[in-house]
Formats: sequence, C-alpha cells, structure tokens
Amino acid sequence: MPNRLANETSPYLLQHADNPVDWWPWSPEAFAEARERGVPVLLSVGYSSCHWCHVMAHESFEGESTAAFMNEHFVNVKVDREERPDIDAVYMEAVQAATGQGGWPMTVFLTADAEPFYFGTYFPPEPRHGMPSFMQVLEGVRTAWVGRPDEVAEVAQRIVRDLAGRQLDYGKAGVPGPEELAGALLGLTREYDSVRGGFGGAPKFPPSMVLEFLLRHHARTGSEGALQMAVDTCEAMARGGIYDQLGGGFARYSVDREWVVPHFEKMLYDNALLCRVYAHLWRSTGSDLARRVALETADFMVRELRTEQGGFASALDADSEDPVSGKHVEGAYYAWTPEQFAEVLGEADGALAQAYFGVTQEGTFEHGASVLQLPQDGPALDAGRLAGIRERLLAARGLRPAPGRDDKVVAAWNGLAIAALAECGAYFDRPDLVERATEAADLLVRVHMDGSARLARTSRDGRVGPNAGVLEDYGDVAEGFLALASVTGEGVWLEFAGFLVDLVMARFTAEDGSLYDTAHDAEQLIRRPQDPTDTAAPSGWTAAAGALLSYAAHTGSEPHRTAAERALGVVQALGPRAPRFIGHGLAVAEALVDGPREVAVVGHPDDPATAALHRTALLGTAPGAVVAVGLPRAEDGSGGEFPLLAERTRVRDLPTAYVCRHFVCARPTTELVELAEQLGAVRP
Repeated sequence: MPNRLANETSPYLLQHADNPVDWWPWSPEAFAEARERGVPVLLSVGYSSCHWCHVMAHESFEGESTAAFMNEHFVNVKVDREERPDIDAVYMEAVQAATGQGGWPMTVFLTADAEPFYFGTYFPPEPRHGMPSFMQVLEGVRTAWVGRPDEVAEVAQRIVRDLAGRQLDYGKAGVPGPEELAGALLGLTREYDSVRGGFGGAPKFPPSMVLEFLLRHHARTGSEGALQMAVDTCEAMARGGIYDQLGGGFARYSVDREWVVPHFEKMLYDNALLCRVYAHLWRSTGSDLARRVALETADFMVRELRTEQGGFASALDADSEDPVSGKHVEGAYYAWTPEQFAEVLGEADGALAQAYFGVTQEGTFEHGASVLQLPQDGPALDAGRLAGIRERLLAARGLRPAPGRDDKVVAAWNGLAIAALAECGAYFDRPDLVERATEAADLLVRVHMDGSARLARTSRDGRVGPNAGVLEDYGDVAEGFLALASVTGEGVWLEFAGFLVDLVMARFTAEDGSLYDTAHDAEQLIRRPQDPTDTAAPSGWTAAAGALLSYAAHTGSEPHRTAAERALGVVQALGPRAPRFIGHGLAVAEALVDGPREVAVVGHPDDPATAALHRTALLGTAPGAVVAVGLPRAEDGSGGEFPLLAERTRVRDLPTAYVCRHFVCARPTTELVELAEQLGAVRP
C-alpha cells in the first residue's frame, strides 16, 4: 500500500512511495503526529541520483522488519534535498558540526520541535568498518528517547543554541578590490595540482566557479598563471573519464586525483556551469578542444535532459541495469571491456579504439572494464574514422539499459542552463541552442513565476511544485535572463530579471547587506540558512550579487549596485582565506573591479553590420560585461527596451557600439577591431 509520498512531485520521494516505511513529507502535520504520539522524528534526506541513497533504501527501507520498527517508534520524514535545500542546509550544518563530515543520505533524529539530537549519513544493515548497523542506531535512539528524555532535550537545545551562535557578520566588510583578488589567486596557486589539474586530492570535483574566476582574472590582469591553471584543468577533465567521451557531458566528480573514474551521475548544474566555462575558455584562447567540449556538453543537455515542456531535468542516475547480471550497478552504461570493443567495432578498429580511448585488459574501473578517456599518448585518428567509431559505439551503448532520469525542473539550475546555452548559441552560430534557452526561460516564467514574480523551486511535467524558491533560484534565474537579454536583444528578459533582483533586495537582504538563503516570510526552521560559500553550484548569496551587479550595469540603478557591493563584502572577508569555496564571488568581484563594462550596440537588428558588432561585443573577455543591442525608442517605437540604448545615436548612420565603465565612455565606434580592443582580446 503506498505511503504518504504517492502524490508528491519529487521523483526522489516517489521512489519511496511504495516502501513499507510509513513516510511523511516534511510538513507541520508530521511534527504534530510526533508530538501526539510522543516519539521522535526520523528525518532522511537524499536525492534521486544519489548512489548511496539507493543503497540504503534497498538495504533498510525496503525491509519489512526494519520498516515495522521505524513505524512503531518514529515519525519518518523523507526530504528531497534538491526540492528543499533550506532544510538540507540547516541539518547538514548540524551534522558537520557534530561529526566533522557530511553527505547523503543524511539521517537526523529530531524532537517534535524539529530540534536535532542525533545524526549521521549512511548506516549499513550490519555493523561494518566501525559503523553501527542502522537497526543498532534505531534501537539506541529509541532507548535514549525513552530512558533519558531530559538528556535528549538538553542535547537538542544545546545544538540549536550552537547553530544560532554561528550567525555570519560580514556586513562591515568592505568592497573587494584588486588586492583581495590577487590574494585569492595566490591561495589557489598553493592548492593547485600542477600534475593533474584541479585542486586538492581525491575525490576531485570540477572547480567550475574557480575556473570562471581564473579566466576573468586573466582577462583583467593578463596573468598567465591564472590562464594556465584554467587551461590545464580544463584539458585534464576533458581528457579524463569524468567527461563522457562518446555522448558528451560531465559526471559529478572523480573518485581519484587523475580524473579517471567518475561517480557516474550527471547533474544539470555541473554541465551548465562547465559548458559555459569551456565556451569562455574558447573565447579567451580559441582552443579547438574547448569549443568541442562546450558544444558537446550543450548538445548533451538538450538531447538527454530537456523535458517535453522545454525545461531541463535535474540529473541522470549513476546506476543502471547491468545486462549480464541484471543488477543495478554504478557505471554499467558507460564502461567498456576490450571484448565489447571488438564485438562492436571488429578486431582492427577495436584495437585502434582501445588505444585511443585508454581501454586496457586490466581495466580502469571494475571487473576488467574501463572508463573511456583520451590519453595524451593515444594514436592519432583522422576525423572521418573517429566519427565512425564513435557512432558505432554510441549506437551499441544506446542498446544498454539507460540510467534513470530525475525529471523535475529546478529553477536555479535551469537558470544556469539558460545562460550557458544562450552564450554557446551566440558564440558558435547555433541559433537552435538560443531557442532551447528561450524555451526554458519561457517555462520558468509560465510555470515557476507567480503574479508577484515570486519563484517556485521546482516543477514536474508542467506542474509547479509546492516549495518556494530560495536565494539561488532568484540569483541564477536572473543571471540566465540577463544572459538571454544580451544574446537575443529582447528587453523583456531584462525586465523579468529586474523583478527577481528587486525581490532579492526586498525579501532576502539583511540590514547590513548580507543575504539569507530563504525569504523573510519563508517557513521558519530552527535556523535561517545563510551560506556564502559555493557547493557544487554558486552560492545563492554570490549568484544574487552577480545578478544585482549586472542589472545595475544595464540600468544605471545605484540601489542595485550598492546592494551588490554590500553583498560582496563577504568576498573581501573570505576570498584570500578560502578561495576554492567562494569562486563565484571572486568571479563577480572581478566584474566589479573591471566595471563591469556596459556595451550598447545601436543598429537595426536585421542589419548584418549590427550583428557583427553584436557578436564582437559578446566575444569580449572583459569580466561580466553587459551587452544591449537594438534601436533606441526615439528611432523605433517598438524598441527602446534597454536603458543602455537611450539617446544613443549612430555614427554616419552606421551601426555603432558604445563601451562605458566607471562613468566614462570610450569613443563610439563602427569598427569591429576597435570594439574588440575596447573589450579585451577576442577571436575574429
């Protein structure tokens, strides 16, 4: 019999709808039930593409005896962290503070007042590696709850007090400047892996936001060291197993330092961010590899993550069915053996492809299988033969059981995808990608945005989810709309971005200018989450600061710029000390220091000369430059949607570009080369 999750929109919750565990969604009713029964709440947090979440579900939540104990002694609440990042953030902070580590699945035991008193992550069905079994944990918590209630209450209250004492105080920090950005670069240099690229050891995550900072820092200062770190890291990832060498797109992270074996799930946010990074790397260097990876990643998102409604699904699972064993195992869809290569390609092409993709008899993964890579010492293949090999391997892979897809649409991550696809479409003459970006933006406006421009966090099958948008939704969607406005010349996207950043100022901003992850009128948890550091995606705090800054550059609005500067005080405080964890804030700070530059291209949109100036403007490397294109209202009654175009005239009646920053404008130009020089080095 289905439990209370059967009517939820989250694919993760729906995966648990037929468990014998009597799951509740997070709701006041669940805590009221715990209070009435006098039992604690067992909070289980995960997400649909989480490998160990699936493992724990299979080992524990599908078992009748374990479920019976849970149902008798607890009120069991299941949360999708992607739908409720606020709940996840609050309790993950408690888990990390208590245990020194965190992760998913997250298991937290709460009082009926939602105060945590015991926590952990994955618990096995039997004791192993020093971990108690899940049943031992359940029995221990039950014993403490019944036998030592005063001690449990004291622990819970102390944890809540400790969390309240962690309030951030960055309101007095000043605006970050060149010194802080240089200090951040120095800090990154110390942590850089000069042999393998990236930062730190295993597991190694794609440093998307840090790479964007490095590219912007190089563009502003000419630092060759910053550029080299970005180039080498991007090449190492693109050649490694973390990148899907057949279908494009990046896996979540590498379990080793060398980028060889990934954790195979593919997340929308990773691919959107990396698609944009590789496009910007191409813009800076002209790298053929960067161009190929940017386009393949864009095509992967459109082909495998786009939903029928025009949005983008959250993720593909790491696990899929192994055709041989019939079991769901990690990487079954992506790994290959030499025998499988020979079967698909024949002996000659199979042997050549083995060398080209680094497939060995020993294997680089499990059971003699290899994850495809592009070794530096691999053989050279002509383009036609390589295309044929890829095509046959892709066709064969397509016959394997595919990984599951979490098809909920998350507003923030779609905002990131909109920005990436819009820019890729503009850079690489792919209008279809701009169309896909526009369709996703339309979906966000139609389904996720209400009459007051408030955002819902998620939707599925065109049905809006029940949860309010958080700060990252407002920041990332506004960023996507602003990128789309610059690419398409359609001022309506600037207008929609304005609605969102106005709500950031009204509903998420503290008196000192710092930002909260949830709105003033959001559900009150035991602590109001407030985290300026990046996770796998930009922090809501710095994403919103970037959108505020870009909107101010477009409109000349002093209040929006002031709000951005005050929010960026956190970068002055954290940038030199923890640059790996505030990369997006550093990238936004680069735009602030550079201006950002404001580019107005005045001309009829259908004029090829206007299009050439517009493309040159978009290819400028000046950090965070904003671009407006079209005719001012005085010349075209249907236009005039961009404030940057107001009162601009054309030189000699030719399409003309204006570049301004810090209240000073360069000479208006009709020449592509001169415009390129005003915006940094660009490809022709």
